[in-house]
Amino acid sequence: MLFENVCIEGLGYHLPENRITSSELETRLAPLYERLKLPSGRLELMSGIEERRFWNEGVFPSEVAAIAGKKAIENSGIDAKEIGCLISASVCRDFLEPSTASIVHHHLGLPEESFVFDVSNACLGVLNSMCIIGNMIEQGSIKSGLIVSGENGGPLVNNTIESLLSRPDITRNTIKSSFASLTIGSVAVGMLLTHKDISQKKHRLLGGISIAETKFNHLCRGNVDSGAQAAPLMETDSEKLMLEGCRLAGRTWNRTREELGWKNEEVNRVFCHQVGKGHRKLMYENVGLDIEKDFSTLEFLGNTGSASLPVTLAMGVEKGIMAKGDKAALLGIGSGLNCLMMGVEW
Repeated sequence: MLFENVCIEGLGYHLPENRITSSELETRLAPLYERLKLPSGRLELMSGIEERRFWNEGVFPSEVAAIAGKKAIENSGIDAKEIGCLISASVCRDFLEPSTASIVHHHLGLPEESFVFDVSNACLGVLNSMCIIGNMIEQGSIKSGLIVSGENGGPLVNNTIESLLSRPDITRNTIKSSFASLTIGSVAVGMLLTHKDISQKKHRLLGGISIAETKFNHLCRGNVDSGAQAAPLMETDSEKLMLEGCRLAGRTWNRTREELGWKNEEVNRVFCHQVGKGHRKLMYENVGLDIEKDFSTLEFLGNTGSASLPVTLAMGVEKGIMAKGDKAALLGIGSGLNCLMMGVEW
Protein backbone atom coordinates (compact mmCIF):
# COMPACT_ATOMS: atom_id res chain seq x y z
CA MET A 1 0.00 0.00 0.00
CA LEU A 2 1.58 3.24 -1.20
CA PHE A 3 0.25 6.80 -1.11
CA GLU A 4 1.20 9.56 -3.52
CA ASN A 5 -1.07 12.37 -2.31
CA VAL A 6 -1.54 12.03 1.48
CA CYS A 7 -0.08 14.38 4.10
CA ILE A 8 -0.26 14.50 7.90
CA GLU A 9 -1.42 18.08 8.31
CA GLY A 10 -2.56 18.34 11.92
CA LEU A 11 -1.88 16.65 15.27
CA GLY A 12 -3.44 17.34 18.65
CA TYR A 13 -3.70 15.65 22.02
CA HIS A 14 -5.41 16.09 25.35
CA LEU A 15 -4.15 14.64 28.66
CA PRO A 16 -6.04 13.88 31.89
CA GLU A 17 -5.00 15.91 34.92
CA ASN A 18 -5.09 12.92 37.31
CA ARG A 19 -1.65 11.29 37.57
CA ILE A 20 -1.48 7.87 39.21
CA THR A 21 1.92 6.34 39.95
CA SER A 22 2.70 2.64 39.83
CA SER A 23 3.53 2.93 43.52
CA GLU A 24 0.01 4.21 44.26
CA LEU A 25 -1.53 1.25 42.45
CA GLU A 26 0.65 -1.11 44.50
CA THR A 27 -0.49 0.60 47.70
CA ARG A 28 -4.06 -0.30 46.77
CA LEU A 29 -2.91 -3.86 46.08
CA ALA A 30 -0.98 -4.09 49.39
CA PRO A 31 -3.20 -6.83 50.96
CA LEU A 32 -2.64 -9.00 47.90
CA TYR A 33 1.07 -8.25 47.78
CA GLU A 34 1.41 -9.23 51.44
CA ARG A 35 -0.55 -12.46 50.97
CA LEU A 36 1.50 -13.52 47.93
CA LYS A 37 4.77 -12.10 49.32
CA LEU A 38 5.30 -9.92 46.26
CA PRO A 39 8.00 -7.22 46.49
CA SER A 40 6.81 -3.63 46.16
CA GLY A 41 8.10 -1.75 43.13
CA ARG A 42 7.74 -4.73 40.79
CA LEU A 43 5.10 -3.02 38.61
CA GLU A 44 7.38 -0.12 37.66
CA LEU A 45 10.45 -2.35 37.54
CA MET A 46 8.87 -4.79 35.07
CA SER A 47 7.03 -2.27 32.89
CA GLY A 48 9.17 0.86 33.07
CA ILE A 49 5.97 2.83 33.70
CA GLU A 50 6.33 5.38 36.49
CA GLU A 51 2.84 6.84 36.14
CA ARG A 52 -0.25 6.91 33.97
CA ARG A 53 -3.21 9.29 33.81
CA PHE A 54 -6.95 8.83 34.29
CA TRP A 55 -9.93 11.00 33.39
CA ASN A 56 -12.38 12.09 36.07
CA GLU A 57 -15.20 9.66 36.71
CA GLY A 58 -18.07 10.04 34.26
CA VAL A 59 -16.00 11.39 31.36
CA PHE A 60 -17.00 9.90 28.01
CA PRO A 61 -14.48 9.04 25.27
CA SER A 62 -16.28 11.37 22.85
CA GLU A 63 -15.78 14.39 25.13
CA VAL A 64 -12.00 14.15 25.23
CA ALA A 65 -11.71 12.92 21.63
CA ALA A 66 -13.53 16.06 20.49
CA ILE A 67 -11.06 18.26 22.39
CA ALA A 68 -8.09 16.50 20.77
CA GLY A 69 -9.79 16.63 17.38
CA LYS A 70 -10.35 20.37 17.66
CA LYS A 71 -6.67 20.84 18.51
CA ALA A 72 -5.67 18.81 15.45
CA ILE A 73 -7.88 20.95 13.21
CA GLU A 74 -6.43 24.15 14.69
CA ASN A 75 -2.90 22.79 14.32
CA SER A 76 -3.54 22.04 10.66
CA GLY A 77 -4.90 25.41 9.62
CA ILE A 78 -7.39 23.55 7.40
CA ASP A 79 -10.97 24.83 7.25
CA ALA A 80 -13.23 22.31 8.98
CA LYS A 81 -15.53 22.53 5.95
CA GLU A 82 -12.87 20.58 4.01
CA ILE A 83 -13.15 17.54 6.31
CA GLY A 84 -14.97 14.82 4.43
CA CYS A 85 -14.55 11.95 6.90
CA LEU A 86 -14.41 11.53 10.67
CA ILE A 87 -13.36 8.24 12.27
CA SER A 88 -13.34 7.49 15.99
CA ALA A 89 -10.74 4.75 16.41
CA SER A 90 -10.48 4.15 20.16
CA VAL A 91 -10.97 0.87 21.96
CA CYS A 92 -13.26 2.75 24.34
CA ARG A 93 -16.65 3.91 23.11
CA ASP A 94 -19.48 5.91 24.62
CA PHE A 95 -22.11 3.32 23.70
CA LEU A 96 -22.52 0.22 21.60
CA GLU A 97 -24.86 2.38 19.50
CA PRO A 98 -24.67 5.02 18.07
CA SER A 99 -21.07 5.40 16.89
CA THR A 100 -18.83 7.48 19.12
CA ALA A 101 -17.79 9.29 15.94
CA SER A 102 -21.34 10.61 15.52
CA ILE A 103 -21.11 12.32 18.91
CA VAL A 104 -17.65 13.77 18.17
CA HIS A 105 -18.95 14.96 14.78
CA HIS A 106 -21.73 16.86 16.54
CA HIS A 107 -19.34 18.37 19.10
CA LEU A 108 -17.03 19.64 16.35
CA GLY A 109 -19.77 20.83 14.00
CA LEU A 110 -18.25 19.09 10.98
CA PRO A 111 -19.94 19.05 7.55
CA GLU A 112 -23.16 17.04 7.31
CA GLU A 113 -21.93 15.32 4.15
CA SER A 114 -18.96 13.81 6.00
CA PHE A 115 -18.52 10.06 6.30
CA VAL A 116 -18.85 9.38 10.04
CA PHE A 117 -18.09 6.02 11.65
CA ASP A 118 -16.06 4.06 14.22
CA VAL A 119 -13.12 1.74 13.54
CA SER A 120 -12.21 -0.77 16.25
CA ASN A 121 -9.09 -2.92 16.12
CA ALA A 122 -7.54 -2.90 19.58
CA CYS A 123 -4.38 -0.75 19.61
CA LEU A 124 -4.24 -0.45 15.80
CA GLY A 125 -7.46 1.53 15.34
CA VAL A 126 -5.80 4.86 14.52
CA LEU A 127 -3.30 3.37 12.07
CA ASN A 128 -6.08 1.41 10.35
CA SER A 129 -8.04 4.65 10.09
CA MET A 130 -5.03 6.38 8.55
CA CYS A 131 -5.08 3.73 5.81
CA ILE A 132 -8.83 4.16 5.24
CA ILE A 133 -8.70 7.95 5.02
CA GLY A 134 -5.47 7.80 3.03
CA ASN A 135 -7.17 5.63 0.42
CA MET A 136 -10.20 7.93 0.33
CA ILE A 137 -7.90 10.88 -0.34
CA GLU A 138 -6.02 8.94 -3.03
CA GLN A 139 -9.29 8.05 -4.74
CA GLY A 140 -10.47 11.65 -4.71
CA SER A 141 -13.48 10.90 -2.48
CA ILE A 142 -12.43 13.50 0.12
CA LYS A 143 -9.88 16.29 0.51
CA SER A 144 -9.27 15.84 4.25
CA GLY A 145 -10.15 13.38 6.98
CA LEU A 146 -9.96 13.51 10.78
CA ILE A 147 -9.15 10.60 13.09
CA VAL A 148 -9.74 10.81 16.84
CA SER A 149 -9.22 8.44 19.75
CA GLY A 150 -10.35 8.95 23.31
CA GLU A 151 -9.01 6.12 25.47
CA ASN A 152 -10.30 5.73 29.02
CA GLY A 153 -8.11 3.26 30.90
CA GLY A 154 -9.22 4.16 34.42
CA PRO A 155 -12.22 1.80 34.63
CA LEU A 156 -10.10 -1.16 33.46
CA VAL A 157 -7.34 -0.50 36.00
CA ASN A 158 -9.75 0.12 38.87
CA ASN A 159 -11.88 -2.90 38.08
CA THR A 160 -8.79 -5.09 37.76
CA ILE A 161 -7.59 -4.04 41.22
CA GLU A 162 -11.01 -4.68 42.78
CA SER A 163 -11.23 -8.07 41.09
CA LEU A 164 -7.75 -9.11 42.27
CA LEU A 165 -8.45 -8.07 45.85
CA SER A 166 -11.74 -10.00 45.92
CA ARG A 167 -10.35 -13.31 44.68
CA PRO A 168 -9.35 -15.69 47.51
CA ASP A 169 -7.94 -18.21 45.02
CA ILE A 170 -5.42 -15.86 43.37
CA THR A 171 -1.83 -17.10 43.15
CA ARG A 172 1.49 -15.74 41.88
CA ASN A 173 0.87 -17.63 38.67
CA THR A 174 -2.74 -16.59 38.03
CA ILE A 175 -2.06 -12.91 38.78
CA LYS A 176 0.15 -12.75 35.68
CA SER A 177 -2.83 -12.54 33.31
CA SER A 178 -3.86 -9.26 34.96
CA PHE A 179 -0.45 -7.56 34.83
CA ALA A 180 -0.95 -5.91 31.43
CA SER A 181 -4.20 -4.33 32.62
CA LEU A 182 -2.29 -2.42 35.32
CA THR A 183 -0.12 -0.70 32.68
CA ILE A 184 -3.06 1.00 30.95
CA GLY A 185 -3.51 4.77 30.91
CA SER A 186 -5.83 7.37 29.40
CA VAL A 187 -5.28 10.01 26.71
CA ALA A 188 -7.02 11.53 23.69
CA VAL A 189 -5.48 12.26 20.30
CA GLY A 190 -6.48 13.70 16.93
CA MET A 191 -4.84 13.48 13.51
CA LEU A 192 -5.86 15.31 10.33
CA LEU A 193 -4.83 13.91 6.96
CA THR A 194 -5.19 15.94 3.79
CA HIS A 195 -4.45 15.89 0.07
CA LYS A 196 -1.03 17.27 -0.82
CA ASP A 197 -2.62 19.89 -3.10
CA ILE A 198 -4.14 21.72 -0.11
CA SER A 199 -1.37 20.84 2.34
CA GLN A 200 0.84 23.64 3.60
CA LYS A 201 3.18 21.44 5.66
CA LYS A 202 3.85 18.65 3.11
CA HIS A 203 4.50 15.98 5.76
CA ARG A 204 3.89 12.97 3.53
CA LEU A 205 2.32 9.71 4.67
CA LEU A 206 3.95 7.24 2.29
CA GLY A 207 2.04 4.04 3.06
CA GLY A 208 2.96 0.73 4.63
CA ILE A 209 2.15 -2.93 5.20
CA SER A 210 -0.30 -4.82 7.44
CA ILE A 211 0.18 -8.46 8.47
CA ALA A 212 -2.21 -10.53 10.61
CA GLU A 213 -1.42 -13.68 12.60
CA THR A 214 -4.88 -14.29 13.97
CA LYS A 215 -4.05 -17.75 15.36
CA PHE A 216 -2.88 -15.73 18.38
CA ASN A 217 -6.22 -13.95 18.93
CA HIS A 218 -6.60 -15.71 22.31
CA LEU A 219 -3.53 -14.07 23.89
CA CYS A 220 -5.37 -10.91 24.96
CA ARG A 221 -9.10 -10.71 25.47
CA GLY A 222 -11.29 -8.14 27.17
CA ASN A 223 -15.00 -7.90 27.77
CA VAL A 224 -17.26 -5.16 26.41
CA ASP A 225 -16.24 -1.62 27.35
CA SER A 226 -19.19 0.68 26.90
CA GLY A 227 -20.05 4.02 28.46
CA ALA A 228 -18.47 6.09 31.19
CA GLN A 229 -19.52 3.69 33.97
CA ALA A 230 -18.00 0.58 32.37
CA ALA A 231 -16.48 -2.22 34.46
CA PRO A 232 -14.16 -3.93 31.97
CA LEU A 233 -11.74 -6.78 32.61
CA MET A 234 -8.96 -8.11 30.41
CA GLU A 235 -6.86 -11.27 30.52
CA THR A 236 -3.48 -11.26 28.78
CA ASP A 237 -0.75 -13.83 28.30
CA SER A 238 1.81 -11.04 28.45
CA GLU A 239 4.91 -13.15 27.87
CA LYS A 240 3.56 -15.05 24.86
CA LEU A 241 1.97 -11.90 23.46
CA MET A 242 5.26 -10.04 23.68
CA LEU A 243 7.30 -12.83 22.06
CA GLU A 244 4.90 -13.50 19.20
CA GLY A 245 4.08 -9.82 18.73
CA CYS A 246 7.71 -8.80 18.43
CA ARG A 247 8.41 -11.66 16.06
CA LEU A 248 5.52 -10.49 13.88
CA ALA A 249 6.84 -6.94 14.16
CA GLY A 250 10.14 -8.05 12.62
CA ARG A 251 8.35 -9.67 9.67
CA THR A 252 6.08 -6.67 9.15
CA TRP A 253 8.89 -4.12 9.23
CA ASN A 254 10.92 -6.11 6.72
CA ARG A 255 7.97 -6.07 4.32
CA THR A 256 7.34 -2.37 5.03
CA ARG A 257 10.95 -1.49 4.22
CA GLU A 258 10.63 -3.37 0.93
CA GLU A 259 7.40 -1.57 0.08
CA LEU A 260 8.87 1.87 0.85
CA GLY A 261 12.29 1.12 -0.63
CA TRP A 262 13.96 2.09 2.67
CA LYS A 263 17.05 0.84 4.46
CA ASN A 264 17.19 0.80 8.26
CA GLU A 265 20.06 3.30 8.35
CA GLU A 266 17.92 5.83 6.42
CA VAL A 267 15.32 6.02 9.20
CA ASN A 268 15.78 9.14 11.34
CA ARG A 269 13.03 8.62 13.94
CA VAL A 270 10.85 5.78 15.16
CA PHE A 271 7.48 6.02 16.89
CA CYS A 272 6.03 2.75 18.18
CA HIS A 273 3.12 1.47 20.21
CA GLN A 274 4.09 2.06 23.85
CA VAL A 275 3.65 -1.12 25.93
CA GLY A 276 6.56 -1.54 28.34
CA LYS A 277 10.33 -1.45 28.47
CA GLY A 278 10.74 -5.20 27.89
CA HIS A 279 8.52 -5.11 24.82
CA ARG A 280 10.30 -2.01 23.53
CA LYS A 281 13.74 -3.62 23.79
CA LEU A 282 12.70 -6.90 22.17
CA MET A 283 10.81 -5.19 19.37
CA TYR A 284 13.80 -3.08 18.36
CA GLU A 285 15.95 -6.21 18.34
CA ASN A 286 13.46 -7.86 15.98
CA VAL A 287 13.03 -4.95 13.57
CA GLY A 288 16.75 -4.14 13.50
CA LEU A 289 16.31 -0.41 14.11
CA ASP A 290 18.43 1.69 16.46
CA ILE A 291 16.56 2.08 19.77
CA GLU A 292 18.24 5.48 20.21
CA LYS A 293 15.99 6.75 17.40
CA ASP A 294 12.91 5.88 19.44
CA PHE A 295 10.79 8.54 21.14
CA SER A 296 9.24 7.13 24.30
CA THR A 297 6.20 8.19 26.34
CA LEU A 298 5.43 4.97 28.20
CA GLU A 299 7.24 6.14 31.35
CA PHE A 300 4.63 8.84 32.03
CA LEU A 301 1.60 7.79 29.96
CA GLY A 302 1.64 3.99 30.15
CA ASN A 303 -0.10 1.97 27.46
CA THR A 304 -2.88 4.15 26.05
CA GLY A 305 -4.25 1.71 23.48
CA SER A 306 -4.98 3.04 20.01
CA ALA A 307 -3.90 6.55 21.07
CA SER A 308 -0.44 5.38 22.14
CA LEU A 309 1.48 5.68 18.87
CA PRO A 310 -0.20 8.83 17.52
CA VAL A 311 0.09 10.73 20.81
CA THR A 312 3.77 9.79 20.95
CA LEU A 313 4.16 11.14 17.41
CA ALA A 314 2.30 14.32 18.35
CA MET A 315 4.48 14.90 21.41
CA GLY A 316 7.66 14.21 19.47
CA VAL A 317 6.68 16.69 16.77
CA GLU A 318 5.75 19.23 19.44
CA LYS A 319 9.23 18.87 20.95
CA GLY A 320 10.79 19.53 17.55
CA ILE A 321 12.56 16.20 17.13
CA MET A 322 11.50 15.94 13.47
CA ALA A 323 13.32 18.00 10.81
CA LYS A 324 12.24 18.66 7.24
CA GLY A 325 12.99 15.63 5.08
CA ASP A 326 13.35 13.22 8.02
CA LYS A 327 12.08 9.68 7.52
CA ALA A 328 10.02 8.32 10.41
CA ALA A 329 8.82 4.77 10.95
CA LEU A 330 5.44 4.22 12.63
CA LEU A 331 5.47 0.74 14.18
CA GLY A 332 1.98 -0.35 15.17
CA ILE A 333 1.02 -3.61 16.81
CA GLY A 334 -2.17 -4.83 18.43
CA SER A 335 -3.72 -7.91 19.93
CA GLY A 336 -5.28 -10.24 17.46
CA LEU A 337 -2.37 -10.41 16.48
CA ASN A 338 -2.18 -7.59 13.95
CA CYS A 339 0.76 -5.48 12.84
CA LEU A 340 0.60 -2.32 10.72
CA MET A 341 3.71 -0.30 9.99
CA MET A 342 3.97 2.88 7.94
CA GLY A 343 6.50 5.40 6.73
CA VAL A 344 6.41 9.18 6.93
CA GLU A 345 8.63 11.70 5.15
CA TRP A 346 8.59 14.92 7.10
